[in-house]
Amino acid sequence: MTTSDGTVVDVDVVDVEYRIDDLARQAGMTVRNVRAYQDRGLLPPPRRQGRIAIYSEAHLARLRLISQMLERGYGLANIRELVDAWESGQNVGDLLGLEAALSEPWSAETPRVLSVDELAAMFGAGEADQGAVASAVGQAVAAGVLELTDAGYLVKSPRLLAITAELIGTGIPIDAVIELGRGLFADVDRIARRFVDVVAEHLFDPVGEPLPAEEVPRLAEAVRRLRPLAQDSVDTVLAEAMERHVGEELRARLGRVLKGRRSEAS
Repeated sequence: MTTSDGTVVDVDVVDVEYRIDDLARQAGMTVRNVRAYQDRGLLPPPRRQGRIAIYSEAHLARLRLISQMLERGYGLANIRELVDAWESGQNVGDLLGLEAALSEPWSAETPRVLSVDELAAMFGAGEADQGAVASAVGQAVAAGVLELTDAGYLVKSPRLLAITAELIGTGIPIDAVIELGRGLFADVDRIARRFVDVVAEHLFDPVGEPLPAEEVPRLAEAVRRLRPLAQDSVDTVLAEAMERHVGEELRARLGRVLKGRRSEAS
C-alpha cells in the first residue's frame, strides 16, 4: 500500500494497532459512535489484550466506509445489509448500483422556495385576489404540491407550478386547477404502481430473496431501462386519449352550435 507521502508499506508485515480513542480520532468520529457501530454489528469485534480493546487498519477502513455511506444518504440499516452482503461474498459494487437505480430521483427538476407574494405574482393575482390565493396555497399544501418551510413555500416541481399558472391564465379558477392536480396525482400514482408491480412480479419475485449476486447487475439495468419506458408509454397513451376526448367534446359542442343555428334560421 502507498501512503499519502509516497511511502510503500507492506500491509502483510505492518499491522497498525489502535486503542478505541485513537481509532475514533483517526476516523474523525467520537468514541460513542465507534461503540454504537460495533453494537449494531457494523464493526467487527476488536482483539482483546487483557482488558484493552485493540483495533486494526481493517476497523479504520470500515469506519471510513460507514462515514462515506452516511454522507451519501444511506441509513444504518441499509449499511448493515450491505456489510452483511459483502461479508457473505456478494459484490457490494453491484448492490450499490442496484440501490442507486432504485433510489435515484426520476426527475432532474430542482425544487424552489417561493413566498406567498411570488406565488400570487405567478398566478397574476391582484390585491382583491389575495384571499383566493391564500386558500389555493392552503389546498396545495394539503395536496402535497407545496410544502411550508421557514423560508417560504417549497415548490417540489417548478415545472408543474408553471403549468398550473398557465391553466389559471386561461381563465380556469384556482380551486378547479388544484382539484385537477389532486386527481392527476391519484391517477398517476395508480399508473406508477402498475409498472412497479409488473417489474416486481416478473423480474424480482422469480429470483427470490435474498437476491442472488449474479442477478443484481441485470436487475439494476432493468430498473434503469424502466424509467424512459414508463414515461414514454404514459406520454403516448395520454396523447392518444387527449386527441380522442378533445375530438369528441369539440364535435359534440359543434353539433349543438349547428343545431341551434338551424333552429334560429327556421
